[in-house]
Amino acid sequence: MGVRDRVSDYRQRMRERGYRPVQVWVPDVRTEMFAAEAHRQSVAVALADRRGDDQAFIEALSAPWDDE
Repeated sequence: MGVRDRVSDYRQRMRERGYRPVQVWVPDVRTEMFAAEAHRQSVAVALADRRGDDQAFIEALSAPWDDE
């Protein structure tokens, strides 16, 4: 029995159990673009603590929705 037949049999058994195949696309973590974006986001998170005063200022100026 070849690989194609085993895979086909497996998929048929799973369908009989009520499952269906789903294809999921995820970022390729091996690319330079991914590494650059991950670095950019990690820097943004690291700097977020330093920007806490900005968020406090915005929250102080904002009226809660319930008060309107």
